[in-house]
Amino acid sequence: MSVEITTGPPDIADEHPVGPEVAATVKAAEAVLSRRFGAAVRLADPEDLGGSGRSVVARVKVAATPFSLPRTLVVKHYRGAGGAGPVRGRPCSLPDHDRVPVARKGAPPEGVDAFTREVASCQLFTSMAAEERVGPELVAYDADERLLVLEDLGRAPTLADKLLGGDARAAERALIGWARSLGRLHATTAGREADFEALARRLGRAGADDPVARHARVALTELPDLLAAALGVPTPDRVVERAHRTARLLGGTRYRAFSPSDICPDNNLVTSRGVRFLDFEWGSVRDVALDAAYLRVPFPSCWCVFALPPGMAEAMVAAWQAEVRMAWPDLSEEAVLPRLLDAQLLWVWVSTWWFLPRSTEPDRPVDAHLPSPRRSLALVDRWERLAGQLRPVCPESAGHAEAVAAALRFRFGLGDQELPLYPAFR
Repeated sequence: MSVEITTGPPDIADEHPVGPEVAATVKAAEAVLSRRFGAAVRLADPEDLGGSGRSVVARVKVAATPFSLPRTLVVKHYRGAGGAGPVRGRPCSLPDHDRVPVARKGAPPEGVDAFTREVASCQLFTSMAAEERVGPELVAYDADERLLVLEDLGRAPTLADKLLGGDARAAERALIGWARSLGRLHATTAGREADFEALARRLGRAGADDPVARHARVALTELPDLLAAALGVPTPDRVVERAHRTARLLGGTRYRAFSPSDICPDNNLVTSRGVRFLDFEWGSVRDVALDAAYLRVPFPSCWCVFALPPGMAEAMVAAWQAEVRMAWPDLSEEAVLPRLLDAQLLWVWVSTWWFLPRSTEPDRPVDAHLPSPRRSLALVDRWERLAGQLRPVCPESAGHAEAVAAALRFRFGLGDQELPLYPAFR
């Protein structure tokens, strides 16, 4: 629906006081849209949506345009290099290098650029039919300004909102919907790696590599020494070999599809049209098991990491699997479970390398600013779950996982504490 031009809108800063970064973002978006459509587009009523340490994100109303545009849009403006200003610290979901503990942080993987990944990701979604799309449509972007204008998916709650709320039925429906949307995302982007790579190359970035893969390879190498130093737990050679075999998921496999790479509960919306994913700063193509393992760990790179009720993970895997069978009919339960176990093992090793407090570090919550359990308790739950999954197929690795969990309980005085359920299920 077009918005008829009448009188010009009031000055944004006067009518709706916002910070200078948001005001600058709105003005930049007006310029980008006006160049994109060849006539003046005016925006008003900005609402700061928070963004992250790298970006400013705002919802705006389309106040005046001669074209058919939605009534509201979302603008994302990356800081630095022509963006909205200098980078500043702000809590956000892992994998975000501002959130990885300093001892493990290092430099971003070579070739990673959040803006170009997000633009290429959104272009990929925009090229799909509307009924296949599980992310926002890209309306316009400007590489020099490092700004995107996106479809506004509305004011729906996130999966995190549902899990931290008080309605168990609503949380259960949201989790199943999330798993189903994840499977649909994988099924509709299977075989489109070349398309994503071509879009990335047009923006000046080669390849569609998984930016978490470098962390994973370092974790596989360094974790045995860390467990010995921090917990006094040795890692037998055969356990190391079993863990290193999971690295096959980091390379080329038959089961590759697009992944946001950061699929935490706060990075999606539970809408009337199903769950829609947000935030593609780490978008890549990788083995689908690395995402599906989020259903079993759960959410190994996130702050929102409480326990799921019995049977919930299995129901989510079934919902995901029902969707991905459209692309990979051979992914039967017998075929998919070993891959999910490998991915689960890999994520437990990586998240332990991320979160295990070193000898000089306190045992903090996973996120100091948001509702999170202690890191030690989250890790105990992961290692104990992993031990239970490994016991029938690899007793030696299961025994090692049990030893790590016991050492964590002893070092951090956890006794028989269990990771609490998400508030919605208590």
